[in-house]
Amino acid sequence: MTMNQPDDWAMYDHGAAPFSHIEEDGEELYLNQDDARGDITLNAPLSKLVWFKSGGAADYLFEPEDTDDLRSLISLVAGQMPVMALGLGSNLIIRDGGVPGVVVRLGKPFSYAKREGEEGDAALTLNCGGGTPGILVASAARDAGIAGLEFLRGIPGTVGGFVRMNGGAYGREVADILIDCEVVMPDGTLTRLPVEDLGYSYRHSALPEGAVVVSARFRGEPGDPEEIGAEMDRIAKAREESQPLRTKTGGSTFKNPPNMKAWQLVDEAGCRGLMNGDAMVSEKHTNFLINTGDASSAEIEGLGEEVRARVYAKSGIELEWEIQRVGRV
Repeated sequence: MTMNQPDDWAMYDHGAAPFSHIEEDGEELYLNQDDARGDITLNAPLSKLVWFKSGGAADYLFEPEDTDDLRSLISLVAGQMPVMALGLGSNLIIRDGGVPGVVVRLGKPFSYAKREGEEGDAALTLNCGGGTPGILVASAARDAGIAGLEFLRGIPGTVGGFVRMNGGAYGREVADILIDCEVVMPDGTLTRLPVEDLGYSYRHSALPEGAVVVSARFRGEPGDPEEIGAEMDRIAKAREESQPLRTKTGGSTFKNPPNMKAWQLVDEAGCRGLMNGDAMVSEKHTNFLINTGDASSAEIEGLGEEVRARVYAKSGIELEWEIQRVGRV
């Protein structure tokens, strides 16, 4: 394992990160190079890792070498330090005060999508790592002639994230295709959970805070690769035409209320183009907030709260955040 230092390392106390994991006889001990095989970075800036390009630092950023490495470190800090998984950094506001504890980033060892076999159900099943982007899962399914996973092309996140939140797009969601997933629980134990044990509802699961999804199995139906590819292209084109993809944004901001569209409620409340500092409600799609320059996370979150207030005043409907907001204010 290597202990990394941020570029602006001189700004920090070289002796330790600001969060202890164990107290013994009144002494505080800190994560160090002996605690894991994967990379640990102290006081790691996170803004470059999230789509909004804003927010503070993680006390520790951990990139495990494998599942055993992850289990070991989570066991070490269990009950003493919070743990949060970070995927592609979409659907996320990192607050300006940074994130306490350990932020886990699943890298290359957790990025794969493999068909389980050549016959029967195995030929229609993909085993995917928790760090695999949705577009790679959809592409692997296409190449294997597995239909039904095309919508993952439209989810800007990784397997771990969209399994946790029951991500969805274009009329489908993870609950429709998931068989089971492997999860490192907050105490460091590894368990395999079938889809029926995840307590799925709209953009929600019953997974506890601090649990990290390290792999998942998805099942589709037999399909023609060319037709699957055409559907993926249609989804990509629809996203390009309707969403502000080439901006600093977190994706869909609010959940759709039952039988309603969040963007329409936001638009009817007069919020299209509304700004707070450099944070703005997208003109192209009003359920997207964008960072037009150097917006702070406080400005972005504050804009979202102003939108919620205006929508409530106009329609009496209280929008629920879909974007996760984490860290110290």
